Amino acid sequence: MFTIRTEFHQSIRAVVTAVLSVLLAVSPAQAQRNPESRRSVSLVVVITVDQMRGDYFARYASQYSGGFARIAARAALFPRAVQDHANTETAPGHSTTLSGRTPAHTGIVSNDRGVPDPLAPLVDYAGPAASPGRFNGTTLVDWLHAADPASRVLSVSRKDRGAILPVGRAKGSVYWWANGAFTTSRYYADTLPAWVKAFNDRKSAEALAGTTWDLLLPASSYAEPDSMFYENSGADFVFPHLLPKSADAMRAQLANYPWMDSVTMAFALDGARTLELGRRGATDVLAVSLSTTDAVGHAFGPESRELHDHLLRLDRWLGFFLDSLARLVPEERTVFVLTGDHGVSSFPEYTAMVKHKAASRVSLDGLARESAAVLSERFEMDFGFDFNGNGLLIADTAAMRARGLSIDSLASALAAKARNAPGVVAVYTPRTLAAAPESDINAMRWRHAIPKEIPWLFCGVLKPGYVWSPGRQIAEHGTMSDETVSVPIAFWGAGVVPHLSNDRPRTVDIAPTLAAFLGVRPSEPLDGKVLPGVFANAANRKTGNR
Repeated sequence: MFTIRTEFHQSIRAVVTAVLSVLLAVSPAQAQRNPESRRSVSLVVVITVDQMRGDYFARYASQYSGGFARIAARAALFPRAVQDHANTETAPGHSTTLSGRTPAHTGIVSNDRGVPDPLAPLVDYAGPAASPGRFNGTTLVDWLHAADPASRVLSVSRKDRGAILPVGRAKGSVYWWANGAFTTSRYYADTLPAWVKAFNDRKSAEALAGTTWDLLLPASSYAEPDSMFYENSGADFVFPHLLPKSADAMRAQLANYPWMDSVTMAFALDGARTLELGRRGATDVLAVSLSTTDAVGHAFGPESRELHDHLLRLDRWLGFFLDSLARLVPEERTVFVLTGDHGVSSFPEYTAMVKHKAASRVSLDGLARESAAVLSERFEMDFGFDFNGNGLLIADTAAMRARGLSIDSLASALAAKARNAPGVVAVYTPRTLAAAPESDINAMRWRHAIPKEIPWLFCGVLKPGYVWSPGRQIAEHGTMSDETVSVPIAFWGAGVVPHLSNDRPRTVDIAPTLAAFLGVRPSEPLDGKVLPGVFANAANRKTGNR
């Protein structure tokens, strides 16, 4: 099978040993208050589509007839908005949407260092323990609750990080899918409420066992070829796709098929109805993170017939969801937001074979392993080297300093080796990143990504077409290419002035824009600003801009 992969394997033992010989010798700003807006708005609905690129709105516009079509017609739509940080993963991206702050300030640097928490096991079901323990600061949910303690939140996702991080540390109703059912962790509750148990008892996943994922529209409606060998790791990459026949396998694999989003929205509607969101005189928040675009996009890529078909299905389901929600809370009393947590790069195989452009997969895992081995052998201890796969090498720099190592010298030596890897266009150490000018957008996005408490040695940047890919053949995100940072931002509903804009706001602008319209105060300085012209009577000024 034809593959394109660049694994950087040069040994650095001599370099590290030489370096060692030298080293061992030697006030919150406030949004404009607008309490009348808050009293007129009963519900804030925030929908995050995982791996939703901004260009997906225009690409299939003529075939949308549901939620995406409605958004395009009624929203203040920014299809070229950005997640303005490096390490474009799910956890960092979700941490920005309702906090108004970059991952450097939310503390969420990566998926691995996002919500995993052994002290917060799941309730009633098996799965990874999770909580917002690493999240710093507050979100719109906290600001609304400070203004009115009766305010409620329901946050739902297939992924734990997709449910947890949009609402930060708020202890509301937060649920995600684990082992074939929706549950939560003991950070939030010790038992599941009756409505959650009742939904799980419907066995939504099992009902799909043995069915088929076929095209929603006639095959002639899809321009993409349906026979690209690199899709789905070279297996089952042609329609129709048969879903697992056994109930157990279907529960385990539902997340890989479009119907996962339908089940998630059905669960959110049940919760909104049961909790009476938007119907009690307070302003409530419903956060829904839809994760299947990420699963299908990873497996089949952004140019695939599968992703095309999935987005058409999501469009229809989203329309049904919005119609159903409007029967609970009138649209004129609801503010809606839709965005993405990150985009995605094309398969390097596609870029090279179809577009005939330079592209490849790059890994610096070998560099990290070699470095860790040399230092471990020399000092007889583990310095916690962790190359997270997206260009950042984390290590226990405090332990290194305690043993007489100069972090600047070691980081510079490793960065020099990393720069020699094919596809790498820039590498920063802590010292060079701090000194980089603001005109260096790659440096700025890495500054927006790395919290002060994270110890690290270097971070890298790839050329367009190249992706960080540690030994797996999937479509990737995580870089700072435009197709990975680009996401849509759309506001519609109460008070919104519909228009299409080519401006490039950031996802950190969502929270201050909502706060200004609702008349609530952020609890700390924000990185985002109020977007002008979104709401008819919103404050047209910066909010807590750092």
